[in-house]
Amino acid sequence: VQLQASGGGLVQAGGSTRLSCATSGFDFSNYAMAWWRQAPGKEREFVAAVNWQNTETHYADTVKGRATISRDDVTRTVDLIMNNLKPSDTAVYYCAADLQNDGGLVGAIPLRGYQYDYWGQGTQVTVSS
Repeated sequence: VQLQASGGGLVQAGGSTRLSCATSGFDFSNYAMAWWRQAPGKEREFVAAVNWQNTETHYADTVKGRATISRDDVTRTVDLIMNNLKPSDTAVYYCAADLQNDGGLVGAIPLRGYQYDYWGQGTQVTVSS
């Protein structure tokens, strides 16, 4: 199983960034996908998630209205676009996968980190003021 996050880097406040997560080794189409982030000295926090059918999304209040999560089951990727970036968005961003459709038994989009089955290695986003 691999989740490879890319994108991010150094961005000026007010700017935008696009993160992408390429996956392999699991049945992507049955998994809810999410982005989490962890700033230095802080706990990992939920950013956004999309359900297995690409019909439902959830966003943290801190990014709502500025972030868009999307998935492509053909390319097995999940993207996160963030606009109007703030210095408080500076963090390492991780993509994660949760088996949401387990043989027809469908759970809710998980909003707790421990509920996710697979994690990527993270990509740094630094927002300068």
